Amino acid sequence: MPELPDIAAYIDALQARILGKRLLGIRLGNPFILRTVSPAVSELTGKRVIGFQRIGKVIVFALEGDLYLAIHLMISGRFRWKDETGNKLPGKMGLAAFDFENGTLTLTEASTKKRAALHLIRGAENLDHFRRGGLEPLIAEMGAFQEALLCENHTLKRSLTDPRLFSGIGNAYSDEILHRAKLSPVKLTSRMSAEEIERLYHSTQSVLTEWTDRIRDEAGEGFPTHVTAFREGMAAHGRYGKPCPTCGSPIQRIVYAENEANYCATCQTDGKLLADRSLSRLMKGDWPRTINELEERRQRHSLPLEPEKGLQK
Repeated sequence: MPELPDIAAYIDALQARILGKRLLGIRLGNPFILRTVSPAVSELTGKRVIGFQRIGKVIVFALEGDLYLAIHLMISGRFRWKDETGNKLPGKMGLAAFDFENGTLTLTEASTKKRAALHLIRGAENLDHFRRGGLEPLIAEMGAFQEALLCENHTLKRSLTDPRLFSGIGNAYSDEILHRAKLSPVKLTSRMSAEEIERLYHSTQSVLTEWTDRIRDEAGEGFPTHVTAFREGMAAHGRYGKPCPTCGSPIQRIVYAENEANYCATCQTDGKLLADRSLSRLMKGDWPRTINELEERRQRHSLPLEPEKGLQK
């Protein structure tokens, strides 16, 4: 799912191309992408784009006449830009096309489960529907960050990815933040020390800032085409079994539902392995406490390196 750094890069590219341009029309490749009935699509035709904003993981286009176009890319939604107007939608992946004076913005989704959403809105006050209340991590002061973190007792992984607590952070960058902060993804917020909270605060700001700058630099003056949750240079996310760039230990993971938490046992959990339900089922309670014990159990039980996916935690 595109997160704060990716969305910031998208907004930069959109501002450079269509700010001040007229929207000539919207073509829907899949009628279910549109989640509102009023205003009608035709009411936005001919309106100029006058601004952009990010609300959580939603990209909002502001148009003349107090009209707004809000897009949530969800997990697999992506934008494509062509300098020609009226480009054909790309088969089953093409959800919608937005034709402007100088080109076409296409919304695609590779997944068979179409979850991306388009909302047409009249009135700025109605954008509050998308505001989940999460703190903006890049502009938050330490005190506000601590208050948001400690307002509910959850694991750090859950708290960082909760849009009611923090805005724009998802599965990928929460892994990177926790790895840099050297904190366990399952540590409870109620057990955080003042030093750990400060470390997490600085890690959150540095990780998000660095990756936002990096993605912007990669795109340059072009349109972002490599928006993905798995990036070269990440320390933990998507690197299961690969060496930690800090200590060299293999990155571990916990698989749950459609997500996973990636972490380094040496750097983040004092060498202790977190019980992954898929492996612990196979091993029938003989769960190792350290990386060395895990390798011994794998050999004894002839377990594959990759645990089963899709099992509920």
